[in-house]
Amino acid sequence: MYGDISAKAAHMLGQPAVLDFFAKLIQRVSPKSYQQALAEVQVSQKFLENFCGDQVRFLARSFAVPGNHLGQRSNGYRWPYGPVAIITPFNFPLEIPLLQLMGALYMGNKPVLKVDSKVSIVMEQMIRLLHDCGLPAEDMDFINSDGAVMNKLLLEANPKMTLFTGSSRVAEKLAADLKGRVKLEDAGFDWKILGPDVQEVDYVAWVCDQDAYACSGQKCSAQSVLFMHKNWSSSGLLEKMKKLSERRKLEDLTIGPVLTVTTEAMIEHMNNLLKIRGSKVLFGGEPLANHSIPKIYGAMKPTAVFVPLEEILKSGNFELVTKEIFGPFQVVTEYSEDQLELVLEACERMNAHLTAAVVSNDPLFLQDVLGRSVNGTTYAGIRARTTGAPQNHWFGPAGDPRGAGIGTPEAIKLVWSCHREVIYDVGPVPESWALPSAT
Repeated sequence: MYGDISAKAAHMLGQPAVLDFFAKLIQRVSPKSYQQALAEVQVSQKFLENFCGDQVRFLARSFAVPGNHLGQRSNGYRWPYGPVAIITPFNFPLEIPLLQLMGALYMGNKPVLKVDSKVSIVMEQMIRLLHDCGLPAEDMDFINSDGAVMNKLLLEANPKMTLFTGSSRVAEKLAADLKGRVKLEDAGFDWKILGPDVQEVDYVAWVCDQDAYACSGQKCSAQSVLFMHKNWSSSGLLEKMKKLSERRKLEDLTIGPVLTVTTEAMIEHMNNLLKIRGSKVLFGGEPLANHSIPKIYGAMKPTAVFVPLEEILKSGNFELVTKEIFGPFQVVTEYSEDQLELVLEACERMNAHLTAAVVSNDPLFLQDVLGRSVNGTTYAGIRARTTGAPQNHWFGPAGDPRGAGIGTPEAIKLVWSCHREVIYDVGPVPESWALPSAT
């Protein structure tokens, strides 16, 4: 049934008028450019295409192992949890809730879905489309509420598993409240390392700009810190990044409102960084001008602050430098050949191991960095990025047993099912069997 629903929904989302409707609806509630909003709808449509036909039933593929005697075998099954909950954030109003909702349903669960109420109209419309494509109304519940009400519902309803995507603070509270019965895809302070081989400078600069400032930096995969090998210093990379950032404008939402961090908070964080010896503003560092964005939101030019590597690693500074700012803000630093150990130490000390990029085509450099890092979604090679959660590869953190993935068969099976073993032992009992001695 869900293969058929997915096929119909994928066809509907592929219609130009429907694509455009959802892209513009996303823009009404989440400040991102039309191309960024459209890409979110396209990824969602491709995901649904991936689970048409028999692909849903293949998710629950089981296995059998022969036993010790005739009539005995063990079967391993992927088993649903039953009643589950899904809580998703504002920054991807369609892609995150849709992919997790369908994954939960594919594996046989009964989910209750809560999307950040600022943006929940997008998913409400998508659920209506799914109903039109055959989704039984009783297969899921959809709730609009604030966080406190949802927390009370979770404590009283006691779902067998809760998937949470959002801030680390709320994630840790839920993990405690729900006694560990959670899967989390929380904050990401995501790093990018530029290796010693300088090439394709224009392309690398463009990817850095996209990673740090697309959706005004409001992605859990946004580039938070850039470790730049000193060979890049004379390449003009930083100047190119500055010029690219200056192309962004409020009119087309290539830069725009920040919904969870105020302008004052971003400027305060920048000023605290500037107190570190040797730090400086590379570009940005000022509020946006000529706008009517309410003060409860942030309005900041794309900003980059340079902090020396040795200073970053000092205990008093490290927590400040690696504080995630969910807006158009990144830290840049530089390292030399003999300082790679310090870079890897910094990456290891970070708490949120979500995405990372190692920008190099040097195979020994890649091997060294990849072998000594842990981020769950790591891009490697000269075209490496930190952002991008398409439907064709795993997206999620690593290094935490509570970590959730999204989008792929592996992610769906990990998050939305558990392993169950059934050992069949149907006989026959051998004719020669006799009652043994007590043991």
